Amino acid sequence: MKTSKEIKTAILVLSGIFLFIFIFNYLKGENLFNSSKKIAAIYSNVEGLSISSLVTINGHKVGKVQDINFTGDGSGKLKVSMLIDSDFNFSKNSIAELYESGLIGGKAIAIIPVYDDSESSVSGDVLISRIKPGLTELVNQRLTPLQEKIESVMVSADALLVNVNSIFDKRTKSEIKGSISKLEQTISSFEKTSNSLQNLIETNKNSINNSLQNFSNISDNLSDMSETFSEVEFKQTVNGLKSSIESFNNLITNVNRGEGSMGKLFKDEKLYNNLESSLGQLESLLEDLKLNPKRYVHFSLFGKKNKPYQNTDLNK
Repeated sequence: MKTSKEIKTAILVLSGIFLFIFIFNYLKGENLFNSSKKIAAIYSNVEGLSISSLVTINGHKVGKVQDINFTGDGSGKLKVSMLIDSDFNFSKNSIAELYESGLIGGKAIAIIPVYDDSESSVSGDVLISRIKPGLTELVNQRLTPLQEKIESVMVSADALLVNVNSIFDKRTKSEIKGSISKLEQTISSFEKTSNSLQNLIETNKNSINNSLQNFSNISDNLSDMSETFSEVEFKQTVNGLKSSIESFNNLITNVNRGEGSMGKLFKDEKLYNNLESSLGQLESLLEDLKLNPKRYVHFSLFGKKNKPYQNTDLNK
């Protein structure tokens, strides 16, 4: 049986439609001849992520991003649909982490499996989403406080320079220049003096050495003499001290025996009593002299004769 032109045309049209649908889905990331599952995750920002970006598990490619659209609830969040081609089963509690896949800013999604007793993920599941800070964000996080510190340091440095400029006016600068010039002159003079002193030392090197040697010899001689004198003086001092102690012991012994003036004075009670009586009378005489000086002193400017002493003491 011959096939009519209408049937051929219908088969050709259906084949074209099927091929168009296959190519369209393939470009979208769907393979009609492969058993893949479609899962999703919701993010607040997917900058750098594009359709056909990689989806990995432990660094291994398991699928690609199929579509990116707003959630439609007015929150502004984005729903990322992923097509998973791998037969690897993971829990529906797994995490879909958005991360930077390279230094040029491209991003991908890594599924971090959670091994628990929950059910395995199937098509239509929405995984927990998480955004991993990229290198740029980490650098910004580190540089932001550093930038603030640098700005504060620059402000302080600017204020310091302003204060320095206000202090170092033209007069101060000229005085500093003059001081530096004088310091250079002083250093030059000191250098000349040092050179002169060095030349003098080199010229009289032998004389200085001889003088030092003589001084060393004199010092040694003085040391020997000092030691000799010290020994002699120490012996003489010890002998003199010994003699003085012996004399003092003899004196104490004579006193205890009542010999000599001191011994008699300390040992003779009669002498002591007479001495005490004499002192008492002398004390009475001095007291009477103070009370009645006219009894003992007679003085006249015109040469009158002294009147005889009359005892006016009523007690006698």
